[in-house]
Amino acid sequence: MKLAWQDTDVLDMPTLGTPITTLGGLADIPGGYGAQLVWARTRAEALRTEFAATGTPDTVTTCDLVTLPYPTRFGLFRASRAIAPFLAITNRMLVIRWTESDGRRRVLLFEPSDVQLGRNTPYFAALARRTPGPVRSLMVTEHGTVLGHLARLGIAPEDVDYLLFDHLHTQDLRRWIGTSTPQPDLGDAPVEPVFPRAKVIVQRHELLAMSELHPLQRPWYQPETYRDVRPEAFAAVDGSLLLGPGVAVISTPGHVLGNQTLLLNTSSGIWASSENAIAAECLTPEHSRMPGIARWARAWQQEVVLNANTIETTAEQYNSLVIEKTLVDRAQADPRFLQFFPSSELTAAWTNPGTGPTFTHKAVTHR
Repeated sequence: MKLAWQDTDVLDMPTLGTPITTLGGLADIPGGYGAQLVWARTRAEALRTEFAATGTPDTVTTCDLVTLPYPTRFGLFRASRAIAPFLAITNRMLVIRWTESDGRRRVLLFEPSDVQLGRNTPYFAALARRTPGPVRSLMVTEHGTVLGHLARLGIAPEDVDYLLFDHLHTQDLRRWIGTSTPQPDLGDAPVEPVFPRAKVIVQRHELLAMSELHPLQRPWYQPETYRDVRPEAFAAVDGSLLLGPGVAVISTPGHVLGNQTLLLNTSSGIWASSENAIAAECLTPEHSRMPGIARWARAWQQEVVLNANTIETTAEQYNSLVIEKTLVDRAQADPRFLQFFPSSELTAAWTNPGTGPTFTHKAVTHR
């Protein structure tokens, strides 16, 4: 399938930020994934010190978007002994604002999902077709929209500089960045971008991979929606970058090849956000009270529990989650858990026994 950026050169797309080289070269460490894990942990400790010295953004605000069902066997991989086949996750958007050294103000939206168009993702569309309407209404709760949250915060769409996703699973960006041709499902004219100035920060690996998806990847992407989007709206990233004071994107491959993590330095310390795990306790599973989690981690000597709906390179994802675990601070509310904020966080629901989290963050706040 021909995608919008294939008419240009993905390798020549504009980049931004300041490269972070501390984790560079991980894939070249000899000795396999085990040796890479040892190296990654050491380098992440060094990066943690470096990053803490970069300052802090002006504000971080959390905005709830939607709570929806997700298979337990994906979200808690092999660890859960819950009887419920599904658990609930809440997708949230983070709004980060900072000031550059020259006084320019920046606005970054992390995970600004178009929930309505995201329903067309093949996996979730198939799940909806199999689920009776009354049951769907029990399982899905919409909390707010991207534009509604921005209006509440006093942020105009044209003031948004960056859109960032940990990866592009489920994402249909046509309304956000516009199209060059009419879209039959969105009107008779080309789609005008809601965020006309925004650049989508994405790892170059993921852009290239979407041109020819593997069968394991196809249920989670909507590649056809990228055929006519504006290619100039993308900023291709190679690895990790410091975007602003206390704001960085860290390359964390595994869940997808081009996975990336938002790293924030705040008044409560360092946070990481991605979908490599769906609960803070997945990074310290020994403290989990969910059935099976602590026992499984102890039995198999695994220090993290992955979100594994796509197992592209599981060992890489494990190592990436350990990097995140090493970078962040402990939670002030309960130091047994870490300041890892899942972009899709496990949420208790009476319909899903055995999947209620031991601890939740619910929000990252900094001002």
